[in-house]
Parts: sequence; C-alpha cells; structure tokens
Amino acid sequence: MDSRASASTRVDSNSAALAEAEREMRLDLAAAYRLVALHGLDDSIFTHISARLPGSHDRFLLNAYGLRFDEVTAGSLVTVDLDGEILDDPTGWGINPAGFTIHSAIHAARPDVTCVLHTHTPAGVAVSCQRDGLLPLNQWSLQFHGRLAYHDYESIALDLDERGRLAADLGERPAMILRNHGLLTVGRSVAEAWKLMHNLERSCVAQLRLQASGAPLVQPSEAVAKKTAGQYAAAYDAMESGAAADREWAAFRRLVERRCPGYDA
Repeated sequence: MDSRASASTRVDSNSAALAEAEREMRLDLAAAYRLVALHGLDDSIFTHISARLPGSHDRFLLNAYGLRFDEVTAGSLVTVDLDGEILDDPTGWGINPAGFTIHSAIHAARPDVTCVLHTHTPAGVAVSCQRDGLLPLNQWSLQFHGRLAYHDYESIALDLDERGRLAADLGERPAMILRNHGLLTVGRSVAEAWKLMHNLERSCVAQLRLQASGAPLVQPSEAVAKKTAGQYAAAYDAMESGAAADREWAAFRRLVERRCPGYDA
C-alpha cells in the first residue's frame, strides 16, 4: 500500500474512533443531566455538568443556558474551550457564565478529570453552611474521609480570578463542598462523577436527618474511617481502569433509557 494511502487510512480510522468516543461521551453526559433531574437534584436552569471532549485538553461540553436538566439531550450540549470561546452551540443560547468559571478552572488544573458535576440541593446547601461540614457518620460519608475539599464562598462565581482559588482548594481530591453554595464532584468519567455526587448528596441528607432527630450520634473511629475511604477509592480505581465492571453505571443508564426517551437525540 502507498504510504500516503496508509497514512490517510490511519487518519480516517482515528477520526472515526474520536467521533464514536465523543458520541458516547455525549450520551453519558446527557444521561447524567437526566439522572440529576430524576433524583430531584436540579435547580431550575442553574448548576451544570461538564465533560472534557475525548482527545482534547482544552475543549469541554456544557449545558445550554436555559434548558432544564430534563430537557438536555446529547445533541444539545454546547462545546466551549478554556478561554470561554463557544465552538459549537446547537441551541444558540450560550452557557451560564458562572458555570464556565467553575468548570474551566477545574478542567484547566486537573488533566486527570473528565467530568465536573455541581449541584445546589437543599441538603447540600444546608451542610455547606455548617461550620464542620460533612461529618464521618456512615458508610456513604466515610468514602469522603480525607478526600473532601472546601472552598469559601466569594459571591456568584462570575469573577475569573476565582478560578485559581477553586482549583487550589480542590487540589487532587474528587469532591468539594462550596461553602454557603453547594456540592461539587469530579471524575475520570461521567460515571464516576455522578456516583460520587449521588453518594455525597445522600451523605448530606442522612446527616441532616440524624441531626434533626436530636439523638446522640455514634461516630466511627479514625482507623475505620480511613479503611472505609480506602476501600471505596480502590473500588473506583478498579472500575476506572477496567479491572472491574461498572455495573452501577450500567444500571443508571438503563434507568435513563427507560424513563427518559429522547435523551440521546
């Protein structure tokens, strides 16, 4: 075969693989938006989930500013770069400026991160307002022991100079409580970011219910907390490396396919 023809075949093959990877990323991201809505974690048209495009370090997908989460589809997602330039916007509605500030900060600082998920839920906001933040009280919350960051509230995230502080506070951790604001998780995949948020949200709900009960609280020892966090981290690592099947995300995708026809449009 001619060397030029061989090179052309490789380019075509790579382009097809990237196109397929982007399509799957869009489906995962649209599914995450629908899962947030299905679980009641959305906040009107606000908050956001982003995913870095396969094969790119500076382009990511974000929701169009104006769609409810139960309206987001794989084809409606907006492509934006780290400078804030909108590269593709099927809706023409643009993006939430605060969403760009938060998500561009993390995608720029964390090349290991594919997905960033941010919510404002009553439980998450309530815990974000508590001085001691999330308490290590149960199996859900123990997975975040030593792996949860905090970022002080600075106002609505419209000032781009906050990005450096957001990234610095997150560091290498997979989750962060934005004080007086809400919750944030990051993942090597959309699946990981969603599962972390699902568990972080439930941790906050359980904590508030326990506190409201007024009953004395039993807190596991430091040794048990560290061991549990390590067990969870190892399980996430195994799924992200492909060493273990991600049955939970597959189950969540089936839920979306059953309950949200059209999310893949």
